Amino acid sequence: MRGLNLKNKNILIYGLGVSGKAAFDLIKSQNSNIFLYDNKIDKFKNIKIIKKIDFLISLLNSLDLIIVSPGISLDNVFFKTAKEKKIKIWSEIELAYNMCENNFIAITGTNGKTTTTSVVGKIIKNIDINSQIAGNIGVALSKSILNIKNKKSFIVAEISSFQLESIEKFKPKISAILNITPDHLDRHKTFENYAREKKKVFKNQDKNDFLVINYDDFECRKIYDNHESKSKIVFFSTKKVINDGVYFLDNYIYFKEKKILSCDEINLLGMHNISNICAAIAICFCANIDIKIICNAIKKFKNIEHRLEFVRKINKIKFYNDSKATNIDSACTALEAFRDKNIILIGGGYDKHVDFYDWINKIKEIKVKYLILIGETKNKIKNQCEELNFKNYLLCESFEQAIKKSFDLAISKDCVLLSPACASWDMFDNYEQRGNIFKDLVNKF
Repeated sequence: MRGLNLKNKNILIYGLGVSGKAAFDLIKSQNSNIFLYDNKIDKFKNIKIIKKIDFLISLLNSLDLIIVSPGISLDNVFFKTAKEKKIKIWSEIELAYNMCENNFIAITGTNGKTTTTSVVGKIIKNIDINSQIAGNIGVALSKSILNIKNKKSFIVAEISSFQLESIEKFKPKISAILNITPDHLDRHKTFENYAREKKKVFKNQDKNDFLVINYDDFECRKIYDNHESKSKIVFFSTKKVINDGVYFLDNYIYFKEKKILSCDEINLLGMHNISNICAAIAICFCANIDIKIICNAIKKFKNIEHRLEFVRKINKIKFYNDSKATNIDSACTALEAFRDKNIILIGGGYDKHVDFYDWINKIKEIKVKYLILIGETKNKIKNQCEELNFKNYLLCESFEQAIKKSFDLAISKDCVLLSPACASWDMFDNYEQRGNIFKDLVNKF
């Protein structure tokens, strides 16, 4: 461990979702005094759960550390008081980092995190089966620490802005920022705040570490232009030849002007996935992985679940699940992958306080046949469609009704695409549940 001593410390775990439960399992043997808070459950592992915030506040004078789940906003009286009392507030990734000695590969960005993390993880597994793939991808980092057997194995982690909010010493050997576009403004309030949280992924790195960034992304390039990072910067691009980086040109991927992979051998749809592959290659070069191992793993890689996932064909109508498109940029990218197709699009969901004008303009440009709207944002999107003179929309009250309507409207060779441009929390627990229900309903037709 990195000098962390939790013996006799008073520790509060705030929120018992996936990361909170894993954090408890990681520290329960450290002879700490552990308190648990969650207003949705009563007991966990035979420990009574604190449910009243007033009682929590009364504990503040005795707490040494608070581990907060990523879904919890720090903008409440409890956390404000804790900060005033200078109590450490850590995200679960900070705890996991301090509870091991392994090197981390930390991948963040608005879009492409899961695909890139999955590709890098698959490549790394080819040289070290003990390496772990964790973080925002579905397995808590604390759980991966319990599973890892070799101190020299990499932990490949997908990292969100929520997780980066409360780090202190978290220091990846290799970090990557794929892109930074507006998202989660309901939580971060401004784009500037959101971008600042994303950039924390490299804040503790030094000249012996690597930062992989997207040359094509304005916010990423500012990191280089403004000398914001002390680490070695490696660029990737799909639009420009990068002499010392990874880039796409004429259907091939190059590294340092050497042709290394044909895009015909990649099993993923869309230029955004070429960008993700370029990022993965750059990350793996930083990890000193042989090019043959990298390319062989990429050639075998299939699309991840819920990201432009083909579901089935019914009466020559193809159904695709892109439930992971939880923001505007990701949904626009999905539409690009279906250019020149007849698309019936299902969109809408939880309101993250962003505008949908760019998405609607892309819908018009791609000539989407129908836009079927659901969820909390459906009327907001409808009003913005009217402003932009896009009339081919319909509103549905339920998810099932929207899918049935898409089937009724579709004809031979049409594509029905669930790509919501919104988070799922108004109607579902997460985007995975939304995608799985979509697939279940389609398969019932």
